[in-house]
Amino acid sequence: MNMMSYKGYAARIEYSDDDGCFIGHVAGIRDVVGFHGESVTELRSAFEEAVDDYLATCEKLNRSPQRPYSGKVMLRIDPNIHARVAMLAESQGKSLNAWAQETLLRAITQ
Repeated sequence: MNMMSYKGYAARIEYSDDDGCFIGHVAGIRDVVGFHGESVTELRSAFEEAVDDYLATCEKLNRSPQRPYSGKVMLRIDPNIHARVAMLAESQGKSLNAWAQETLLRAITQ
């Protein structure tokens, strides 16, 4: 999966057949930041402009912009699975976090 990203923000993009254009939203934040374009070039430009406008608006309002995804993930899994993956990570000389990150990265790049 390819992601459009800019200044640490990622875009969620859909195509509207009714409007004949791409519609995007900044992903991973509660604030609603949208943009659109009829081509990939227009879409990228609109995305970057939307992020810049969002950051400028937050600065004018004297509030911190929301940041997407902290990098912390809390999972609830079966204790037996937890034990097995922890032992597997340890047998490879890795922390559970390092093992999970490598495994998740492999899953999204295959």
